[in-house]
Amino acid sequence: MGTGRTGTGRRQPGRTGSTRWQRLAAAFVHLYTATGSVLAFLIVLAAIDGKVETALWLGLAALVVDGTDGMMARAAQVKVHYPWFDGARMDDIVDYLTYVFAPVVLLRTAGYLPAGAAGLAVAALPLLTSCYQFCRADAKTDDHFFLGFPSYWNVLAFYAIVMHLSATAVTATIVVCAILVFVPVRYLYPSRSTVLRTPTLALTGAWLVLYGVIITGLPHPAPVLVQLSLAYVGYYAVVSVAVTLQTARKAPVLDPGPAPLPAAVPTAVPAVVPTAVPTAVLDPD
Repeated sequence: MGTGRTGTGRRQPGRTGSTRWQRLAAAFVHLYTATGSVLAFLIVLAAIDGKVETALWLGLAALVVDGTDGMMARAAQVKVHYPWFDGARMDDIVDYLTYVFAPVVLLRTAGYLPAGAAGLAVAALPLLTSCYQFCRADAKTDDHFFLGFPSYWNVLAFYAIVMHLSATAVTATIVVCAILVFVPVRYLYPSRSTVLRTPTLALTGAWLVLYGVIITGLPHPAPVLVQLSLAYVGYYAVVSVAVTLQTARKAPVLDPGPAPLPAAVPTAVPAVVPTAVPTAVLDPD
């Protein structure tokens, strides 16, 4: 369509002024993010077939994709070279499928939710509260934190399975986390938060490795490995609460300003004395 040369790496006319390879790199990153939707579908199929370990492995793959696609998108400058495509919206759609929908299906089919209508009601809690969470304009703050519980239902499903939690324990945890969606705690955004960034990234990577090692030990993984992985969850929670409290202390107190001065009250009201009244007014005749 354009008149420019089409050799390797040469710029072509277009809306972005980008090279073909830059646009292809940006498109590849979007495709990489989109693979999460396929992983979510496969998790659901594995859950329905009773292949719990397979579902967890697929969940780990989805975590890796979600944890790396943002860095790849920034490196490829997708907003510059593919500006007409809303990658953030697609990321939210994929995250809802992999972090919320597929894990809830897994909990239901694997028997970690109550039976009957009660189980359906419990399953509805993460589905509905996460719809709210994902549609909040301030769900991700400008300084890269999640506001409110960030829909880590896949993590909950993982621990429910590896720790063999009862349906009652899982239900109680779901209720608490659903409430926390509406509590404005600032949760770490592991791949973007600047607070303790290096240790957080290192610990997150270690937790992902432990996740895989624990799956290999199912149905009875080594308790010490589960405890080590839970230590990371504790670190994440403690740091998130500490950041929230610190931010609250630094928040400026609204100052209503000085009280308005009272209006001046005149000390005396001058009397208005008519000097003369036309006789024509008094006697129109």
